[in-house]
Amino acid sequence: MVTFIPGLGGLRGFEAAARHSSFTKAAAELGVTPAAVSHLVRELEDQLGVKLFARTSRVVRLTPAGEILRHAAAEAIDGVGRAVARLREAAGRPRLMVTSSPSFAAKWLVPRLDRFLLQNPEADVRIEVSQRLIDFVREDVDIGIRFGKGDYPGLLADRLFEDMVFPVCSPKLLKGKYPLRQPRDLRHHTLIHVDWNALDDTWPNWNMWLLAAGVAKEAGAARGIHFTQTDLALQAAIDGQGVVLGDSTLAADDLASGRLVRPFDLSLKGPAQFAYFLIRPDSAAEPPLVTAFRDWILAEAAQMKKTDGARRTGQPPT
Repeated sequence: MVTFIPGLGGLRGFEAAARHSSFTKAAAELGVTPAAVSHLVRELEDQLGVKLFARTSRVVRLTPAGEILRHAAAEAIDGVGRAVARLREAAGRPRLMVTSSPSFAAKWLVPRLDRFLLQNPEADVRIEVSQRLIDFVREDVDIGIRFGKGDYPGLLADRLFEDMVFPVCSPKLLKGKYPLRQPRDLRHHTLIHVDWNALDDTWPNWNMWLLAAGVAKEAGAARGIHFTQTDLALQAAIDGQGVVLGDSTLAADDLASGRLVRPFDLSLKGPAQFAYFLIRPDSAAEPPLVTAFRDWILAEAAQMKKTDGARRTGQPPT
Protein backbone atom coordinates (compact mmCIF):
# COMPACT_ATOMS: atom_id res chain seq x y z
CA MET A 1 0.00 0.00 0.00
CA VAL A 2 1.27 3.44 -0.95
CA THR A 3 0.96 6.00 1.86
CA PHE A 4 0.43 9.64 0.95
CA ILE A 5 3.13 11.95 2.41
CA PRO A 6 2.37 15.69 2.37
CA GLY A 7 4.83 18.18 0.92
CA LEU A 8 7.26 20.01 3.22
CA GLY A 9 5.68 23.41 2.47
CA GLY A 10 2.29 22.34 3.74
CA LEU A 11 3.79 20.69 6.81
CA ARG A 12 5.83 23.79 7.68
CA GLY A 13 2.76 26.01 7.43
CA PHE A 14 0.69 23.60 9.50
CA GLU A 15 3.39 23.08 12.15
CA ALA A 16 3.95 26.82 12.62
CA ALA A 17 0.20 27.50 12.87
CA ALA A 18 -0.19 24.64 15.36
CA ARG A 19 2.69 25.85 17.52
CA HIS A 20 1.42 29.44 17.65
CA SER A 21 -2.32 28.64 17.55
CA SER A 22 -2.46 31.49 15.05
CA PHE A 23 -2.20 31.83 11.29
CA THR A 24 -1.03 35.43 11.71
CA LYS A 25 1.90 34.54 13.96
CA ALA A 26 2.79 31.59 11.76
CA ALA A 27 2.81 33.89 8.73
CA ALA A 28 5.15 36.34 10.49
CA GLU A 29 7.57 33.52 11.30
CA LEU A 30 7.54 32.11 7.77
CA GLY A 31 7.63 35.49 6.03
CA VAL A 32 4.34 35.02 4.16
CA THR A 33 0.79 36.31 4.51
CA PRO A 34 -1.82 34.79 6.86
CA ALA A 35 -3.88 33.97 3.77
CA ALA A 36 -0.97 31.92 2.40
CA VAL A 37 -0.73 29.93 5.64
CA SER A 38 -4.49 29.36 5.62
CA HIS A 39 -4.27 28.15 2.02
CA LEU A 40 -1.45 25.72 2.87
CA VAL A 41 -3.43 24.29 5.78
CA ARG A 42 -6.67 23.93 3.79
CA GLU A 43 -4.79 22.24 0.97
CA LEU A 44 -3.23 19.84 3.48
CA GLU A 45 -6.66 19.12 5.01
CA ASP A 46 -8.07 18.40 1.54
CA GLN A 47 -5.20 16.04 0.76
CA LEU A 48 -5.57 14.16 4.04
CA GLY A 49 -9.38 14.25 4.12
CA VAL A 50 -9.50 15.42 7.76
CA LYS A 51 -9.90 18.72 9.62
CA LEU A 52 -6.71 19.74 11.38
CA PHE A 53 -7.99 22.94 13.00
CA ALA A 54 -11.23 24.07 14.60
CA ARG A 55 -11.44 27.69 13.48
CA THR A 56 -13.15 30.50 15.39
CA SER A 57 -13.22 34.23 14.77
CA ARG A 58 -10.21 34.83 17.04
CA VAL A 59 -8.12 31.68 17.40
CA VAL A 60 -7.48 28.32 15.78
CA ARG A 61 -7.36 25.12 17.82
CA LEU A 62 -6.06 21.73 16.84
CA THR A 63 -8.52 18.89 16.33
CA PRO A 64 -7.57 15.40 17.59
CA ALA A 65 -6.29 14.64 14.09
CA GLY A 66 -4.27 17.86 14.16
CA GLU A 67 -2.67 16.88 17.47
CA ILE A 68 -1.52 13.59 15.94
CA LEU A 69 0.01 15.31 12.92
CA ARG A 70 1.56 18.13 14.94
CA HIS A 71 4.15 15.96 16.68
CA ALA A 72 5.01 14.05 13.52
CA ALA A 73 5.37 17.27 11.51
CA ALA A 74 7.68 18.83 14.12
CA GLU A 75 9.89 15.73 14.15
CA ALA A 76 9.99 15.61 10.34
CA ILE A 77 10.95 19.29 9.99
CA ASP A 78 13.61 19.00 12.69
CA GLY A 79 15.02 15.90 11.01
CA VAL A 80 15.22 17.52 7.58
CA GLY A 81 16.88 20.60 9.07
CA ARG A 82 19.53 18.53 10.83
CA ALA A 83 20.15 16.47 7.71
CA VAL A 84 20.64 19.59 5.57
CA ALA A 85 23.09 20.99 8.14
CA ARG A 86 25.06 17.73 8.07
CA LEU A 87 25.12 17.76 4.27
CA ARG A 88 26.54 21.29 4.24
CA GLU A 89 29.20 20.35 6.77
CA ALA A 90 30.05 17.21 4.80
CA ALA A 91 30.46 19.37 1.70
CA GLY A 92 33.16 21.34 3.51
CA ARG A 93 31.19 24.48 4.41
CA PRO A 94 30.08 24.38 8.05
CA ARG A 95 26.98 26.49 8.53
CA LEU A 96 26.37 28.95 11.34
CA MET A 97 22.87 30.33 11.87
CA VAL A 98 22.88 33.47 14.02
CA THR A 99 19.75 35.25 15.23
CA SER A 100 20.07 38.88 16.27
CA SER A 101 17.82 41.79 17.15
CA PRO A 102 17.54 44.18 14.18
CA SER A 103 19.34 47.20 15.65
CA PHE A 104 22.23 45.15 17.03
CA ALA A 105 22.67 43.41 13.68
CA ALA A 106 22.65 46.68 11.73
CA LYS A 107 24.78 48.84 14.03
CA TRP A 108 27.21 46.39 15.65
CA LEU A 109 27.28 42.83 14.34
CA VAL A 110 27.26 43.23 10.54
CA PRO A 111 29.92 46.00 10.45
CA ARG A 112 32.31 43.64 12.29
CA LEU A 113 31.33 40.36 10.67
CA ASP A 114 34.12 40.48 8.09
CA ARG A 115 36.64 40.05 10.92
CA PHE A 116 35.01 36.75 11.92
CA LEU A 117 34.97 35.58 8.30
CA LEU A 118 38.68 36.36 7.96
CA GLN A 119 39.30 33.97 10.85
CA ASN A 120 36.80 31.39 9.53
CA PRO A 121 36.76 31.72 5.72
CA GLU A 122 35.12 28.31 5.28
CA ALA A 123 32.03 29.29 7.28
CA ASP A 124 28.60 29.68 5.71
CA VAL A 125 27.12 32.36 8.04
CA ARG A 126 23.40 33.16 8.01
CA ILE A 127 21.99 36.14 9.93
CA GLU A 128 18.32 35.90 10.96
CA VAL A 129 16.98 39.25 12.19
CA SER A 130 14.23 39.03 14.78
CA GLN A 131 13.09 40.34 18.17
CA ARG A 132 11.05 37.28 19.13
CA LEU A 133 12.07 34.38 21.31
CA ILE A 134 13.09 31.40 19.23
CA ASP A 135 13.30 27.64 19.63
CA PHE A 136 16.94 26.80 18.86
CA VAL A 137 16.29 23.13 18.04
CA ARG A 138 13.09 23.48 16.05
CA GLU A 139 14.27 26.52 14.10
CA ASP A 140 17.80 25.19 13.52
CA VAL A 141 19.51 28.25 15.06
CA ASP A 142 22.99 27.92 16.53
CA ILE A 143 23.52 31.09 18.53
CA GLY A 144 21.78 34.41 19.15
CA ILE A 145 22.08 37.94 20.50
CA ARG A 146 19.20 39.49 22.41
CA PHE A 147 18.66 42.52 24.63
CA GLY A 148 16.97 41.70 27.89
CA LYS A 149 17.44 40.51 31.45
CA GLY A 150 19.42 37.36 30.68
CA ASP A 151 16.64 35.07 31.87
CA TYR A 152 16.67 32.35 29.21
CA PRO A 153 15.68 28.97 30.74
CA GLY A 154 17.59 26.03 29.30
CA LEU A 155 20.09 28.27 27.51
CA LEU A 156 23.58 29.55 28.27
CA ALA A 157 23.90 33.35 28.33
CA ASP A 158 27.03 35.53 28.21
CA ARG A 159 26.62 39.20 29.13
CA LEU A 160 28.21 41.36 26.44
CA PHE A 161 27.86 45.03 27.34
CA GLU A 162 26.77 47.44 30.05
CA ASP A 163 25.35 50.49 28.33
CA MET A 164 25.61 54.18 29.03
CA VAL A 165 22.98 56.49 27.49
CA PHE A 166 23.71 60.03 26.29
CA PRO A 167 22.60 62.53 23.62
CA VAL A 168 24.16 62.20 20.17
CA CYS A 169 23.58 64.23 17.01
CA SER A 170 25.00 65.18 13.66
CA PRO A 171 28.08 67.45 13.84
CA LYS A 172 26.19 70.09 11.88
CA LEU A 173 23.88 70.70 14.84
CA LEU A 174 26.86 72.10 16.73
CA LYS A 175 26.74 75.04 14.32
CA GLY A 176 24.00 77.02 12.62
CA LYS A 177 21.30 79.30 13.96
CA TYR A 178 20.87 77.41 17.26
CA PRO A 179 24.18 75.65 18.00
CA LEU A 180 24.15 72.99 20.70
CA ARG A 181 26.47 74.32 23.41
CA GLN A 182 24.61 73.59 26.63
CA PRO A 183 21.63 71.36 27.52
CA ARG A 184 19.09 74.19 27.48
CA ASP A 185 19.84 74.65 23.77
CA LEU A 186 17.92 71.41 23.17
CA ARG A 187 14.71 73.47 23.27
CA HIS A 188 15.52 74.59 19.72
CA HIS A 189 15.97 71.06 18.38
CA THR A 190 13.81 68.00 17.74
CA LEU A 191 14.14 65.24 20.33
CA ILE A 192 14.32 61.75 18.82
CA HIS A 193 12.84 59.04 21.04
CA VAL A 194 13.24 55.26 21.01
CA ASP A 195 10.11 53.56 22.36
CA TRP A 196 11.40 50.54 24.23
CA ASN A 197 8.94 47.65 24.36
CA ALA A 198 8.57 45.28 27.32
CA LEU A 199 11.40 46.92 29.25
CA ASP A 200 9.23 48.33 32.02
CA ASP A 201 9.85 52.07 32.40
CA THR A 202 13.34 51.80 33.78
CA TRP A 203 15.43 52.43 30.65
CA PRO A 204 16.77 56.02 30.54
CA ASN A 205 14.62 58.35 28.45
CA TRP A 206 14.63 62.03 27.56
CA ASN A 207 12.61 62.99 30.61
CA MET A 208 15.21 61.38 32.90
CA TRP A 209 18.16 62.94 31.06
CA LEU A 210 16.67 66.44 30.99
CA LEU A 211 15.87 66.19 34.70
CA ALA A 212 19.45 65.14 35.42
CA ALA A 213 20.70 68.06 33.32
CA GLY A 214 18.39 70.49 35.17
CA VAL A 215 16.58 71.70 32.04
CA ALA A 216 13.39 69.59 32.02
CA LYS A 217 11.07 72.61 32.11
CA GLU A 218 13.02 74.54 29.46
CA ALA A 219 13.55 71.74 26.93
CA GLY A 220 10.37 69.68 27.34
CA ALA A 221 10.69 65.91 26.96
CA ALA A 222 7.30 65.11 25.42
CA ARG A 223 7.90 66.62 21.97
CA GLY A 224 9.75 65.09 19.04
CA ILE A 225 9.61 62.02 16.83
CA HIS A 226 9.44 58.38 17.94
CA PHE A 227 10.95 55.16 16.61
CA THR A 228 10.64 51.56 17.76
CA GLN A 229 14.15 50.60 16.58
CA THR A 230 17.39 52.21 17.70
CA ASP A 231 19.11 51.91 14.32
CA LEU A 232 16.38 54.02 12.68
CA ALA A 233 16.56 56.62 15.44
CA LEU A 234 20.34 56.85 15.08
CA GLN A 235 20.02 57.21 11.31
CA ALA A 236 17.57 60.09 11.79
CA ALA A 237 20.15 61.77 14.02
CA ILE A 238 22.91 61.17 11.45
CA ASP A 239 20.69 62.85 8.86
CA GLY A 240 20.42 65.91 11.10
CA GLN A 241 16.75 65.49 11.99
CA GLY A 242 17.32 65.99 15.70
CA VAL A 243 19.08 64.72 18.83
CA VAL A 244 18.68 61.16 20.07
CA LEU A 245 19.57 59.42 23.32
CA GLY A 246 22.00 56.87 21.99
CA ASP A 247 23.34 53.87 23.86
CA SER A 248 27.09 53.39 23.99
CA THR A 249 27.02 50.05 22.17
CA LEU A 250 24.95 50.87 19.11
CA ALA A 251 26.25 54.44 18.68
CA ALA A 252 29.92 53.44 19.02
CA ASP A 253 30.80 53.09 15.33
CA ASP A 254 28.96 56.27 14.31
CA LEU A 255 30.78 58.20 17.04
CA ALA A 256 34.14 56.75 16.03
CA SER A 257 33.58 57.69 12.38
CA GLY A 258 32.37 61.22 13.19
CA ARG A 259 28.90 60.64 11.76
CA LEU A 260 27.62 61.40 15.25
CA VAL A 261 29.02 63.50 18.08
CA ARG A 262 28.25 63.90 21.77
CA PRO A 263 27.27 67.54 22.40
CA PHE A 264 27.25 67.05 26.21
CA ASP A 265 29.20 64.89 28.67
CA LEU A 266 26.29 63.90 30.92
CA SER A 267 25.52 60.16 30.68
CA LEU A 268 22.96 57.95 32.38
CA LYS A 269 23.81 54.34 33.19
CA GLY A 270 21.43 51.75 31.84
CA PRO A 271 19.72 49.61 34.50
CA ALA A 272 21.91 46.71 35.59
CA GLN A 273 19.26 44.09 34.79
CA PHE A 274 19.26 44.97 31.06
CA ALA A 275 22.09 44.11 28.69
CA TYR A 276 22.94 42.45 25.39
CA PHE A 277 23.38 38.71 25.87
CA LEU A 278 24.93 36.05 23.68
CA ILE A 279 22.69 33.00 24.03
CA ARG A 280 23.07 29.41 22.89
CA PRO A 281 21.83 25.91 23.79
CA ASP A 282 23.39 24.18 26.80
CA SER A 283 24.98 21.31 24.90
CA ALA A 284 27.93 19.11 25.79
CA ALA A 285 28.72 18.69 22.07
CA GLU A 286 28.85 22.31 20.92
CA PRO A 287 29.82 22.61 17.22
CA PRO A 288 33.32 24.07 16.71
CA LEU A 289 31.97 26.97 14.65
CA VAL A 290 29.62 28.00 17.47
CA THR A 291 32.54 27.99 19.90
CA ALA A 292 34.60 30.04 17.43
CA PHE A 293 31.82 32.60 17.04
CA ARG A 294 31.32 32.88 20.79
CA ASP A 295 35.05 33.37 21.39
CA TRP A 296 35.22 35.97 18.62
CA ILE A 297 32.24 38.05 19.77
CA LEU A 298 33.37 37.98 23.41
CA ALA A 299 36.82 39.18 22.31
CA GLU A 300 35.23 41.98 20.25
CA ALA A 301 33.11 43.01 23.23
CA ALA A 302 36.13 42.99 25.55
CA GLN A 303 38.14 45.13 23.12
CA MET A 304 35.26 47.59 22.85
CA LYS A 305 35.14 47.90 26.66
CA LYS A 306 38.88 48.64 26.71
CA THR A 307 38.50 51.26 23.99
CA ASP A 308 35.59 52.93 25.79
CA GLY A 309 37.49 52.94 29.07
CA ALA A 310 40.57 54.44 27.43
CA ARG A 311 38.46 57.11 25.76
CA ARG A 312 36.95 58.12 29.11
CA THR A 313 40.33 58.28 30.87
CA GLY A 314 42.29 59.74 27.99
CA GLN A 315 44.70 56.76 27.94
CA PRO A 316 45.49 54.64 24.85
CA PRO A 317 43.80 51.21 24.84
CA THR A 318 46.03 48.27 25.70
